[in-house]
Amino acid sequence: MHFPIKRFFSYYKPYLPLFLTVLTTAFIVSGITLILPLLVRYITKDVLEGDLSVALHKVYWIGGIMIVLVAVQNLGTYFVDYKGHEVGARMESDIRSELFQHLQKLSFSFYDKEKTGQLMSRVTNDLFLLAELYHHGPEDYVKYFVRFVGAFVILVFINVPLTLAVFLFLPVIGFLSLYFNKKENEALRRNKERIADINAQLEDTLSGIRVVKSFANEQVEIQKFNRENLRFLESRRNTYKVEATFYNSIQILIQLITITVVVFGSASIVNQTLDLADLITFLLYVGYMVEPIQRLTHMSTQFQEGITGFQRFMEIMNLKPDIESRPNAIKLSMVKGKIAFKSVSFRYESHLDPVFSNLSLHIKPGEYVALVGPSGAGKTTLFSLIPRFYEVTEGEVQLDGVDIRKLDLNDLRNQIGVVQQDVYLFSGTVMENIRYGNNEATDEEVVIAAKQANAHDFIMSLPNGYHADIGQRGVKLSGGQKQRLSIARVFLKNPSVLILDEATSALDNESEAVIKESLESLAKGRTTIVIAHRLSTIRNAERIIVLTNEGMVEEGTHYELLSRNGAYAQLYNKQFEVQY
Repeated sequence: MHFPIKRFFSYYKPYLPLFLTVLTTAFIVSGITLILPLLVRYITKDVLEGDLSVALHKVYWIGGIMIVLVAVQNLGTYFVDYKGHEVGARMESDIRSELFQHLQKLSFSFYDKEKTGQLMSRVTNDLFLLAELYHHGPEDYVKYFVRFVGAFVILVFINVPLTLAVFLFLPVIGFLSLYFNKKENEALRRNKERIADINAQLEDTLSGIRVVKSFANEQVEIQKFNRENLRFLESRRNTYKVEATFYNSIQILIQLITITVVVFGSASIVNQTLDLADLITFLLYVGYMVEPIQRLTHMSTQFQEGITGFQRFMEIMNLKPDIESRPNAIKLSMVKGKIAFKSVSFRYESHLDPVFSNLSLHIKPGEYVALVGPSGAGKTTLFSLIPRFYEVTEGEVQLDGVDIRKLDLNDLRNQIGVVQQDVYLFSGTVMENIRYGNNEATDEEVVIAAKQANAHDFIMSLPNGYHADIGQRGVKLSGGQKQRLSIARVFLKNPSVLILDEATSALDNESEAVIKESLESLAKGRTTIVIAHRLSTIRNAERIIVLTNEGMVEEGTHYELLSRNGAYAQLYNKQFEVQY
């Protein structure tokens, strides 16, 4: 994968003044680090070996200068550490927001294939490591580059042959760094994939914990988690093996450098081409030159983790939504609710069989239509095409005579209200969940919507009423209560087209009768499509369409279809026999 360097550095732009200030401060701190040993060398070699009558005065002055430099150095280090991390955290926040916004744009087909836990890992773990790279990367490279180059210049000034002997080791260190960095990159990418798998398994198990416990399958989930955990452990073990080999190789070379300096430096003292003060200073600066090599080898892991994190971030960002508004998309004004399916075919993937083929259907404005049929016939899929949750494979779907692909996507979906079989409520209060249907609605409008959905009475019985916290996914509410809140959302949205996908499936008979009355009130003046399993709920539909694996096989009113004794009558009689 080509690394997008320009995109990577673009995230510095909003914080460039602060970031450059941090780098400048890091440069100054590194310069002071190099100056302090020179002052020590000056005292030991020039001051103490010169006129001792003025030596003490000079020592005090130099000591004062050193105190000032140390103070500046520590203040600078504090600033770099504090503000540098702040820059990294801000950039991480920007990237995380950008990634989350992009995830909101991606289509249903993307989420059909991806695991929530793996996406969570990309939004959290990967970006945290990336923030560390953004902060420590440039700062550390500037800091250690200054120390390395500065130490090299000073070493040359002290003794050229000895400096050249040290430099003979650097090509070997460079080769090892390049070789092991590639291996580390591969190992760290595997680690990220494995921890994402663990997150996916964890999210799956905890989300379904009630099912796990109801089937007493805790041990099964433990085994599945342990399997993913062991895969991650094996991946980490391989990473540590690469790191240990790399760091140990570098450490050996650094020790050889120190031995070389001690041996040849001592020989130079014997030959009187170097004095003891210079050898001690030389060893100090070799340490300053070697430290960047040690630090940069350790930083290679951080660098590789950040780079792989950014690559995984870009993998998502490079995905284009399957479904989005076209340029110059048509804005909706007054929607009548006329819907037409014209020779529509659909399949989820190109290699899969079609869910239905060459299907045509016309629904008049304000018509109340029910769709029934056996499970797996594609009832929910068919009407998921109207709000463009999925795109038709062939043919077209029209709203008021216009191909919905030509319409602005947000406008289209704002005109369609969906109550799904699987009710999803967000963590928060009752008020917040109903207002999800219209974020601009007032508290009074929310209450009216709840009353229309016959949810007001049970809401008022809750502690704190409309401000009661319902828990994650509405865990503190019954199935019927959750369903009524989801219906209240649609009342608040006030759409032109209403799709009810098994909207009363979670209700008991008494609650169903109450909600049925509310839904019939909501349906007045709107195009209403009901996907029903309980056929008793759609007797009053103006038209009932029967969809099977062979396509649309029947349509008519409840009594017309019963009199034909066809597919609908078989479904109805079978359900009646089960109920009685």
